[in-house]
Amino acid sequence: MAKKIDNTRSYDAKHIQVLEGLEAVRRRPSMYIGSTSSRGLHHLVFEVVDNSIDEVLAGYCKTIKITVHEDNSVTVIDDGRGIPVEDHPQEKRPAVEVVLTTLHSGGKFDNDSYKVAGGLHGVGISVVNALSKWLEVEVYRNGRVYSQSYKQGKKASSLKSTAGTNKTGTKITFLPDDEIFEKIDFENEVIIQRLRELAFLNKGTKIVFKDLRSGREEKFKFDGGLMQYVAYLNQGKETVPNKPLYIYKTVNGFEVELALQYHAGYAEVLYSYANNIHTQEGGTHEYGFKVSLTRLINDFARKLGLIKENQGNLSGEDIREGLTAVLSVKLLDPQFEGQTKTKLGNSEVRSTVDNICYDSIEAYLEQNPAVARRIIEKAIRASRAREAARKARELTRRKNALEISNLPGKLADCTSKDPGESEIFLVEGDSAGGSAKQGRDRRFQAILPLRGKILNVEKARLDKILANEEIRTLITALGTGIETDFDIKRTRYQKIIIMTDADVDGSHIRVLLLTFFYRFMQQLIDSGFIYIAQPPLYKVKKGKKEQYLFREEELDKLLNEWTRDGNVGIQRYKGLGEMNPDQLWETTMNPDTRIIKRVELVDAIQADNIFGVLMGDKVEPRRKFIEDNARLVQNLDI
Repeated sequence: MAKKIDNTRSYDAKHIQVLEGLEAVRRRPSMYIGSTSSRGLHHLVFEVVDNSIDEVLAGYCKTIKITVHEDNSVTVIDDGRGIPVEDHPQEKRPAVEVVLTTLHSGGKFDNDSYKVAGGLHGVGISVVNALSKWLEVEVYRNGRVYSQSYKQGKKASSLKSTAGTNKTGTKITFLPDDEIFEKIDFENEVIIQRLRELAFLNKGTKIVFKDLRSGREEKFKFDGGLMQYVAYLNQGKETVPNKPLYIYKTVNGFEVELALQYHAGYAEVLYSYANNIHTQEGGTHEYGFKVSLTRLINDFARKLGLIKENQGNLSGEDIREGLTAVLSVKLLDPQFEGQTKTKLGNSEVRSTVDNICYDSIEAYLEQNPAVARRIIEKAIRASRAREAARKARELTRRKNALEISNLPGKLADCTSKDPGESEIFLVEGDSAGGSAKQGRDRRFQAILPLRGKILNVEKARLDKILANEEIRTLITALGTGIETDFDIKRTRYQKIIIMTDADVDGSHIRVLLLTFFYRFMQQLIDSGFIYIAQPPLYKVKKGKKEQYLFREEELDKLLNEWTRDGNVGIQRYKGLGEMNPDQLWETTMNPDTRIIKRVELVDAIQADNIFGVLMGDKVEPRRKFIEDNARLVQNLDI
């Protein structure tokens, strides 16, 4: 007979935990900031900055200053109104203390305080406090300076007040808690990307960043706002119109701001925002814009006789080819799908954005018929190329009948069929490819030699790209497909390693490949599958001792040590083909000894800008970029 279980004994009132104050945040930090990795760490900075930006949106803040100190503590100062310091009527303690120690508190829920705000969950600054080893706040308000300190989210001192200030605003300084986070090390590029973005989105706002660890300082202030944003993204490109088209409309407190411009290239770049939050997954505002643009361009095309009555409409993809656009909406009660706030869900937003964009862009094109004609003709060419691309895409699909591994000079596949352990080296030239094939571990390492430089995809349509033999072979070898056929689950290798010579041509090939992956297979970068091999620059030998060196400074240091008592032989490797298979394996391919660097997309805005400058049509922006960054070059082949 089965034993009867008394459930009441294992679960009763004493097992119900009530977490006081911010204890729940410290117990489950990932519920509030996503993770305790680098992403969650940087999220703390953004939460504090977003509070200052909300003061910008309310019309009270003009300057925000962010400083990273040598101990990785961070200070954020704004010149807004300052967090209220008077006693809260219900809590009977200073309002600033309530805001910093209580979840779901703050002015974001009061429509009189903030008409528009990004952090509508009301947990931001209190969560930062909870996850900090210590936090100090200063409030400049009422002609006085108010200060208070906290430790791990709990009050460490009472609110103090001193007289003598004519400024207003808030200063928050905090040190993330190393008991919570895996590593306390702020990355400048991650912070700068967001600050630049916020400066574009809030025109006229001055944002200053300082890193006292490295001495780096950046200042952002864009009086042109979204127009400057689009112009920044389109540097190095031939554009239509010359200046971005700009729209700003308000309807019953709902704001729509849009800047757009076409370029001679083929990549579509569209960034959408809701209350300054980057809606990476789009949403109703982005859908409304796309629908209005598609309908409008088709209407214009028929009006101008560029599409006949018996012809079908141009697709949205055709119309958006070569489009760079930034759409920003601000609304009172945004509904985001999911806790990550990456997709706007307000149903009424779609029709409002649709109507505003249609009417405004239509009025512009009526006054600029030459621009309208160029946009439509570009879309028509895209439509014709789309069919050619569909046929070319068929050739890139991996089929059982196509044995790429048997093609001379092409893919030497690995025997493993497990993508998790398989890796492919994209090797410059047949000579290096031959050494790599002989030196590899064929169980898990595949080799694909590339003959010469692949096509610059920044200047080519998809049909031309897919007609390129090297690119077709690359796509087929990876197994993912491309464009609408792309499926990262079909990736045959989870390490795709670009292995080129350490010279100018090798660098150019790396940029061409990275441009291709960024524009057409960005998920491979996002998933951490793309790597850069680091072959040695030198082999230094003295007697029976030999050492491979990867940086110039390593050579100088070693020579100082080795030349004291005897001659030293130095071999400079300019090409992978100069190494025999054993050397290539030992220095560049052996997982136990090699150096490979994973490609990470830290700043998508800057990536769009850099690829446009380096691979675009205009020479002058490219020259300026090279001149500005020449001092950062580590390995210069002369």
